[in-house]
Amino acid sequence: MQRFEKPIVEMRRIDKHYGGVHAVKNVDLDIYLGEVHALVGDNAAGKSTLIKILSGAVAKDAGTILFDGRPVEINQPRDAKYLGIETVYQDLALADNLDVPSNIFLGREATRGGLLRFVLNNREMESRSRSLLGRLKINIPNIRQRVRSMSGGQRQSIAIARCVCFNAQIVILDEPTAALGVEETRKVYALVREMRDQGLAVLLISHNLNHVFENCDRITVLKTGRLVGTRRVAETSQDDILRMIVSGVAESGPTRENARAAWA
Repeated sequence: MQRFEKPIVEMRRIDKHYGGVHAVKNVDLDIYLGEVHALVGDNAAGKSTLIKILSGAVAKDAGTILFDGRPVEINQPRDAKYLGIETVYQDLALADNLDVPSNIFLGREATRGGLLRFVLNNREMESRSRSLLGRLKINIPNIRQRVRSMSGGQRQSIAIARCVCFNAQIVILDEPTAALGVEETRKVYALVREMRDQGLAVLLISHNLNHVFENCDRITVLKTGRLVGTRRVAETSQDDILRMIVSGVAESGPTRENARAAWA
């Protein structure tokens, strides 16, 4: 696993209110290329709000986001995509009546150019889709099959591949295996590890600590919108993380070790 000296994303003192509800309170989070970073915590811990801020789905009320060391404003999904931040939500947002290449290039279709600039280049989209699926080790025998007839694991893989296709550096996954069986879950996490090994950053929301410890490099715990702490998987245990989730207290180590100290 390749390690990088500095985070690609630094979220500093992030705040978000929804009326009288303080959803995220003064949260710091660092994300490195070449890692799988899990966000864990009970319901209403602030996990979804934090990833929506990073993905541009909602605007932060306060705080700073640095991308590759420079301050950036992410006020809408287009801003995040421009930076190479892509998100796969639980509903996947796939077009069931279309095949794999059409879903991967949905909204960013390849055309023939020139006088034929309004004509889809289906051959190019199919070729690039095959190449992408091969690079990510995704096995879909017939990519011309409509995705409505595919398994949950195949659909999740297509949604992830669509993100990676357009030069994503960070892929955010919201409970990617919540509705999948054991074998399909195994395949999705194999894809997650493959993305990490290719130098991407994966930010993962999960309630399953077994999956987190099997597949992630670092874990950040949130409770009621606050940062409890970040731990490297190799240096903690499920019991320690569970205590942090329940108590909202990091029993040892600095609460902001999610920067260089937790990754170095």
